[in-house]
Amino acid sequence: MTKPLPRQFLVLVLGLLWAASASPWAQVPARTVQHEAQGSFEVQMTPQGSGDEVDGVRLGRMGLSKTFRGALVGSGQGEMLTALTPIKGSAGYVALERVTGVLEGRKGSFVLQHSGSMQAGAQSLSIGIVPGSGTGELQGIEGALQIRIVDGEHLYTLAYTLPL
Repeated sequence: MTKPLPRQFLVLVLGLLWAASASPWAQVPARTVQHEAQGSFEVQMTPQGSGDEVDGVRLGRMGLSKTFRGALVGSGQGEMLTALTPIKGSAGYVALERVTGVLEGRKGSFVLQHSGSMQAGAQSLSIGIVPGSGTGELQGIEGALQIRIVDGEHLYTLAYTLPL
């Protein structure tokens, strides 16, 4: 036979549940619309220091500077950490990039989080918008960016949602 929960515990739990539901910060589902923005960008990468190498694996740091055109007009500034291995076609990187500009008529900024790896030439890349990083008219933006390189040109597709 189990003992009933103490009255103070039940009062505390019910109080916390009521406070959360009455709070102006309570999670209320916002209405959103799915968008897809496309365009091109140029990127410049600048080494930041000489890096560190142990047993043939070199760690490095790069500054990123991008110019976006198309549905997103603006710039990106960020930092990238890299790991280059002695195995041809195998490497990894992570990066954070603040994008500032106008996205389909809305002015503001947001942060992209990159995670990429390559194993024997096979690439894996994930780029998402950091939750809560949207500012200005892009506040509440969520989504992911895909990159393609066609004939040396960098192209992007940004699938995103914004609150109505």
